Amino acid sequence: MAAFHPQSSIAQLLSGPIGPGSLTWIGLRPSRKAEMIAPSTALLVAEKGIEGDRYRTQRNGPRQVTLIAAEDIAAIASFMKRDQVRPELLRRNLVTRGLNLNALKGEKIRIGIAVLEITGECAPCSQMETNLGPGGYNAVRGRGGLTARIATGGKIRIGDLIERVS
Repeated sequence: MAAFHPQSSIAQLLSGPIGPGSLTWIGLRPSRKAEMIAPSTALLVAEKGIEGDRYRTQRNGPRQVTLIAAEDIAAIASFMKRDQVRPELLRRNLVTRGLNLNALKGEKIRIGIAVLEITGECAPCSQMETNLGPGGYNAVRGRGGLTARIATGGKIRIGDLIERVS
């Protein structure tokens, strides 16, 4: 959370209730342009990444996991004049439902037993034009989700509860 005086109105608003939500989809990218794999479980490795994902790092980088809200995927579909957009087209690792991810910037969240530190926004790339068609990049702008670092590893499953860690 930003450095506001703990008793300020904005600090109190930012620390207000969020969620809980749930994990609705898991996606792994075996290599740069390979089709995504959508398992029902995944192993998050602390300070590394998701087992089997191409972004699994050997250093404690800020982009070990990417998250996007199902509600943002619905908005992207609407912007593209589609009934739906399949999560694998957006190439994010985790899809959440029921919580505003943007309200969690700079916070820690728990998914199952794993703890993630939200590190920043996940901006769209030019691949969105290929995956979604003309206008895909702009449809995802501001709704591309978040990046995270894995603080505490563990196995996660579709349906797991997602909560902010105090």
